[in-house]
Amino acid sequence: MAFTASRINTRSSGRRHPLVATAMVLPLATLLVVVFGGWDAVVTQASSVGVMLGR
Repeated sequence: MAFTASRINTRSSGRRHPLVATAMVLPLATLLVVVFGGWDAVVTQASSVGVMLGR
């Protein structure tokens, strides 16, 4: 029996729920915050990006 594209791709092409995306990102974000200097660095970088974008 030959496989077709419809059998291989059984997942819908919809987007993830925002809570699922958040649950996937939070562990990595937490690790990066701990490794690269905590909240002060995150706030400083976000502020710099905001200034660059003109906000």
